Amino acid sequence: MAAPRRDTRGIVDAAELLARVRFRRHEPAEPLRPYLEHYWLIDWDLPEPYASHVVPHPSVNVVFQRFEGREPFGEVSGIGLGLFTQKLEGRGRVCGIKFRPGGFRPFAPGRSLTSLTGRRLALDAVFPSTEGATEAVLGPGDERARVAALDAFLLDVGPHPDPQADLAMALADRIRRDRSVRRVADFARTEGLSVRALQRLFSSHVGVGPKWIILRHRIHEALEYAEAAGKADWATLAADLGYADQAHLVRDFTATVGVPPTAYARRG
Repeated sequence: MAAPRRDTRGIVDAAELLARVRFRRHEPAEPLRPYLEHYWLIDWDLPEPYASHVVPHPSVNVVFQRFEGREPFGEVSGIGLGLFTQKLEGRGRVCGIKFRPGGFRPFAPGRSLTSLTGRRLALDAVFPSTEGATEAVLGPGDERARVAALDAFLLDVGPHPDPQADLAMALADRIRRDRSVRRVADFARTEGLSVRALQRLFSSHVGVGPKWIILRHRIHEALEYAEAAGKADWATLAADLGYADQAHLVRDFTATVGVPPTAYARRG
């Protein structure tokens, strides 16, 4: 199993965010690694408010949060369909669990993942028997203790074996890794599934359809390119990502990030 990624894919103005907060990723315990991308920990102490923006991944997150002036809380965050914005101010701490696409279902068996899409639910609405988990995760000053508490929380609620979740994770991972996956019908055929069966699987075990995931990975790549490129060749990038033309890339990027890719690149 691969170690936690080091990239900042999906974070808008990543350098600016990382200049203001302490951001770390950690591996979970061995039995949990097939289902999780990583744990992510953020701490901040800011002299003035700052708004962070993220283009969400096709992943469910469980997030334990402490904001100045509020009681600590935990929540289950389904796949976000649009740009996610979080205002940070004063001092705070977040400890998050990022699941692989399809990896959350073994911890919530029987729940269709579309019931979480675009929603943020209180932790006890999904995991009613986890009293004390929020303080156990956020309380320790030692970072290793927080990671251990995240392990303990997850091992207490699962995972429950689910071959369909295993299949969904494998298919979603192929979409992420293989840029040649561009059309749902072609992808279903190569995997020996009907389009309807593939869509049902992703609906119940991932929370969004395969087409949405293909498009979201395109935007993540375009965002990363805009962060890193000097003089960008958007027409070539559009073709590489499978867009019919540059205009389609610009339209998707603008709708998701809020500004056209050329304007975003100039901000760097």
